[in-house]
Amino acid sequence: MTAQQRISRRISSIAESATLKVDAKAKALRAQGRPVISYAAGEPDFVTPSNIVEAALEAVQDPRNYRYTPAAGLPELREAIAVKTLRDSGLQVSPSQVVVTNGGKQAVYQAFATLLDPGDEVLVPTPYWTTYPEAIALAGGRQVDVFAGADQDYLVTVDQLEAARTERTKVLLFVSPSNPTGSVYPAAQVEEIGHWADEHGLWVIADEIYQNLTYDGVRAVSIVDAVPSLADRTILVNGVAKTYAMTGWRVGWMTGPADAIAAAANLQSHLSSNVSNISQRAALEALTGPQEAEEQMRLAFDRRRRTIVAELNAIDGVRTPTPLGAFYVYPDVSGLLGRTWGGVTPRTSLELADLILEQAEVATVPGEAFGPSGYLRLSYALGDDELLEGVRRLQRLFA
Repeated sequence: MTAQQRISRRISSIAESATLKVDAKAKALRAQGRPVISYAAGEPDFVTPSNIVEAALEAVQDPRNYRYTPAAGLPELREAIAVKTLRDSGLQVSPSQVVVTNGGKQAVYQAFATLLDPGDEVLVPTPYWTTYPEAIALAGGRQVDVFAGADQDYLVTVDQLEAARTERTKVLLFVSPSNPTGSVYPAAQVEEIGHWADEHGLWVIADEIYQNLTYDGVRAVSIVDAVPSLADRTILVNGVAKTYAMTGWRVGWMTGPADAIAAAANLQSHLSSNVSNISQRAALEALTGPQEAEEQMRLAFDRRRRTIVAELNAIDGVRTPTPLGAFYVYPDVSGLLGRTWGGVTPRTSLELADLILEQAEVATVPGEAFGPSGYLRLSYALGDDELLEGVRRLQRLFA
């Protein structure tokens, strides 16, 4: 009898989330008494605004929320998401074209699972968020990286996308603002890419989780707003986690064409059923209630963004483009590699990140987690004092 593998090859092949791994290591070192400053996790340091918490407390007392509700989401939340989608993405959808998910990650997974058959190719602008490759692979798809470096502000061009397209290409992943780079595509470039995708009959999965966190007067233009004819082949992914400091509440969503959303809702009905009703009620308040606290958080991120870019660029060998969205910087640190620091000569950004953690007690995520080596991701979603102290430690290490 042939020996059977204990764990399926499909699941065994999944890589651990690099960002969560680094953050867990930083927390473990803190528990040992080391004063580690972590830039690893993409999580706002703010508390969830009080009006949202109060809505959840009220929901806990309501027996309606103790029972199963529609797998695709509470009708009133789906309606609020449809309103937001029209306002911020320029796309008119009915509530029936919305599925509420357990965070943005589930929406990403379901979007790829809904569209991909084995061997279908996905064009992935690189650097990319660590979950995309695993979601694509689990759906049987093939990831095709399209890399843009710091010299391009990490923004891919139509020429690069066209060079990577084959007869097996089915989906373009489009992310603006970007995790890990914070880059935001200008409106003209969004339109150009959208027309190219439309011309070739591609599907688009657009992750818009950071669309409300932009700076310097920049607007994150949705690809369906720029090219409305793409609406029939575009799935938008979004959620409340980043804008409203609600990472632990686990509420995301996906919107798109009726047939694709119906298929995703069917998948979710077997996968997880409805999202926690308490969290959904909180998300409803987030989208429809006062927005002053959210704007204050955005202004704080903007202040931290300007600080960390200036301080990182004061280090010889570090080149940090100014991000226009999200809450990450993605410095090119190739100028630090191959040089000796504290008796260690790092050759890759993975080795550099280990050196920084051990010698400066600062946690960063190496570029290998998001694509090629030579970069680091630092989240500036942490307190102003910690943020500045961490960068000053790097300045001392690399002086």
